Amino acid sequence: MIGGGQGWGEEISGRAPRTVTVDGIEIGRGSRVVVRPRPGADIFDLALAGKIGVVDRLVQDVEGAIQVALVLEEDPGRDLGEARQPGHRFFFSVEEVEPLAQAGQPSPARAHILVAGIGNAFLGDDGFGVEVARRLADRELPAGVDVAEFGIRGMDLVYALGDDYDAAVFVDAVPRGNEPGTLYVIEPEVDENVLSLDTHAMDPVKVLRLARELGPVPERLRIVGCEPLTKMSGDTAEELVGELSAPVQAAVDGAVGLVESTVSELIESMEQVQRRVES
Repeated sequence: MIGGGQGWGEEISGRAPRTVTVDGIEIGRGSRVVVRPRPGADIFDLALAGKIGVVDRLVQDVEGAIQVALVLEEDPGRDLGEARQPGHRFFFSVEEVEPLAQAGQPSPARAHILVAGIGNAFLGDDGFGVEVARRLADRELPAGVDVAEFGIRGMDLVYALGDDYDAAVFVDAVPRGNEPGTLYVIEPEVDENVLSLDTHAMDPVKVLRLARELGPVPERLRIVGCEPLTKMSGDTAEELVGELSAPVQAAVDGAVGLVESTVSELIESMEQVQRRVES
């Protein structure tokens, strides 16, 4: 017996639900399932019969049917998943997966959040966001939270923002005129002006503007920023410095904790919405 698990994403934007119920068990991102291809499936799907997979997300096809995107547990790419990077995804209908009900198995993730470290690691304090993302990749974060270093790859971040995230947290050096090393949590305001991206820099607001032109972006957005000491243009080789200044380096641990608390607050706010939807 299959039933939809309606979540805030579906209620608000019409996207696929975060969870579905299969044979009385709720599955979603992070759930372990056994692949049971339907009779008559192609040879590639049949080759995966009986394999154990971990649900990466639920997606909705053009006809409205729910598909389960999963990563095989034995896939070498699963090792990358611990660094918030999925292995090769396989897609099956809900009817083609069997939930693994095990004691102590965590509940499926009901929020999908991107933490994006941005900045140029070769321009001193501009590499703050990249360093924080590297630290976060080694920490245990809630299921459904992806951490990635985008550096100055603005278009990569543009496309990532359209990948069915409920929220995004940018981590970046943010000059605001305070003491170097000062940390901020900012809720960005994005107008409708469309600006092109500089391929040698990364401006979160410009990224958001362009991403909105291409499709839906997360409704909940935060920037965890740090006041830099060094402000470099990179116009000369002498300005290529791959180290953070002392005050910014000292702020990295605090920034890691600030990102974690910001993510927790975002999850709690979304769970409150979910509870109101279900009540």
